[in-house]
Amino acid sequence: MKLCLQWCYFRVPLFLSLTTSITEHLTEEKPDGLINEATRQVALADIILINKTDLVPEEDVKKLRTTIRSINGVGQILETQRSRVDLSNVLDLHAFDSLSGISLQKKLQHVPGTQPHLDQSIVTITFEVPGNAKEEQLNVFIQNLLWEKTVRNKDNHCMEVIRLKGLVSIKDKPQQVIVQGVHELYDLEETPVSWKDDTERTNRLVLIGRNLDKDILKQLFIATVTETEKQWTTHFKDQVCT
Repeated sequence: MKLCLQWCYFRVPLFLSLTTSITEHLTEEKPDGLINEATRQVALADIILINKTDLVPEEDVKKLRTTIRSINGVGQILETQRSRVDLSNVLDLHAFDSLSGISLQKKLQHVPGTQPHLDQSIVTITFEVPGNAKEEQLNVFIQNLLWEKTVRNKDNHCMEVIRLKGLVSIKDKPQQVIVQGVHELYDLEETPVSWKDDTERTNRLVLIGRNLDKDILKQLFIATVTETEKQWTTHFKDQVCT
């Protein structure tokens, strides 16, 4: 069943259709620090359709677009009227072809460093780290975030990763590798695109979630690349999030 779930998450682009009245739901506060469902769905989506844009002022559409982008910095946003959408934008996308390593690299270069949501605890963060990571060390880094949940921010709040996407360089592998994660599921996939010999290999990661701390996550990844990651995991293992 787990393999089926991984296939469903990573081989099928995740679509989300919204109407312009969704704004109030995106800002709705839930008890006990829970993330509301509308926000979670926006964070998970690869393509977000905003419908009925002809029924509200442009200023409202702009505000909604900004709110969505603050939650999901990498998803494609399409605006529609009367549910009409160019099918070429949503069908036969090849969104998870191995060649998407090229398009993903370009997309990640244009994601702003940190985008706070209105909640202020949900953000999209991105960072770049040069170098090569051992696959085993990379798995430890991801699993500590998604599975073990041992990482906290400077305010001692648990970091909750909803979505993870990136392009990484794995030691002894000439190909670029795509990493994708949704909640506790993640996948590493080699692309046919090789790193150029005359350029520095650079890892680019985008994370969407709650209470994320860019500085801590970047230092953790640097430790992963430089193989000093054990020092960091030891520091956090006594503070497992529940």
